[in-house]
Amino acid sequence: MDFGTLKTIHVAAVAISYTLFFVRGIWMLTGSPLLERRWVRVVPHVNDTVLLAAAIWMTIILQQYPGTHGWLSAKVAGLIAYIGLGMVALRRGRTRRVRLAAWIAAQLVFAYIVAVALAHDPLPFGAAIR
Repeated sequence: MDFGTLKTIHVAAVAISYTLFFVRGIWMLTGSPLLERRWVRVVPHVNDTVLLAAAIWMTIILQQYPGTHGWLSAKVAGLIAYIGLGMVALRRGRTRRVRLAAWIAAQLVFAYIVAVALAHDPLPFGAAIR
């Protein structure tokens, strides 16, 4: 598989992952029974597996690894934060207010991850003030 196809798969999986997270967050906030559907519990995990596999494959092809490249380390750190906040937002938050705060924070972290990916800079918003 050529790199362009792999990158397209990765970007598509990112878009699907975020869309599913956003929709599940809306459903969580509105108390929708759709959250209990089997596909809602399975599809995000399948998609995120594709996303992770494509990301790992790209790091191998490009020979750019977290710990070696600051922007990639920032993406991985952001991803860990995003996953943690997502877990609080969709499952572990004890109150609706906590889940809402985590859902909003996760979206801000997602925006940071995308900005880092596009800029290849761990401080993508700092370029304007440097």
